[in-house]
Amino acid sequence: MDVSRVCVVGFGVMGTGIVQICAQAGYETTVVARREESLREGMEKVKFGLRKMAEKGKIQDAEAALKRIHTTTNLEEGAKDADIVVEAVYEDVSAKREVFERLDAICKKDAILGSNTSTISIATLASFTSRPENVIGVHFMNPPPLMPAVEIVKSLKTSEETVQRTVQFVRSLGKEAVIVNDFPGFVTSRMMVLMLNEAVKIYENGVASVEDIDKVIKLSFGWPMGPFQLLDLIGIDIVANALQAIYNETGWERFKPAVTMMQYARLGWKGRKTGRGFYKYEGKK
Repeated sequence: MDVSRVCVVGFGVMGTGIVQICAQAGYETTVVARREESLREGMEKVKFGLRKMAEKGKIQDAEAALKRIHTTTNLEEGAKDADIVVEAVYEDVSAKREVFERLDAICKKDAILGSNTSTISIATLASFTSRPENVIGVHFMNPPPLMPAVEIVKSLKTSEETVQRTVQFVRSLGKEAVIVNDFPGFVTSRMMVLMLNEAVKIYENGVASVEDIDKVIKLSFGWPMGPFQLLDLIGIDIVANALQAIYNETGWERFKPAVTMMQYARLGWKGRKTGRGFYKYEGKK
């Protein structure tokens, strides 16, 4: 295994989880965020997650894992020595383009440039670099510390060496790697966002309430949470953007985001992170 230093770019919901599992697996892990406030808030979440894992006996030493985490707002400082970078910024092509163009100039020649994108083409991200053979999708599921699967997404230009190194890295985190080809939405996002979109359309049609749709899906299919609870957890804006990205790429009408979903996102009702989505959450802004 030739990976010893990891850099995670972005410290939101997914970034915090990815940092946690890398650190607890023994990797020196640097996380890069734009603001010091984001780093402070993210580290509080990581500390909480590591301590919970220690309490459950799933890791031996939360403090040792914490010491392996380094924070910075300077991308060059964080990425220059990394063996693998996992980009986990907002699901927006422009934002990711800026990151990948800068990583291309900063990172070691043999560094793996990975993205946690759930919908954006890996070929598109690779085109922002001079080393498309090193670019790969590393799509963790939410929440990363608990979910066992990771989609490894290879573009037409991703080298077999990059694929195998990435698979080894993911397995070293205690995760199961599943290799898929580069196509809008890949496997998981393509199926999941379609189901969530349909749930919102069912609600729009007046077939049932949010609460009753969640209830019947949980009871009928054994889901731990209903589609609206899941929408609020993931972020309504994130799901809407994922649907729009697949729709733009394919033209498939079924992926056109439901009207209510788009309205909620525009109003700032994005789910748990804003205190209001299809449900209201006490103690949130």
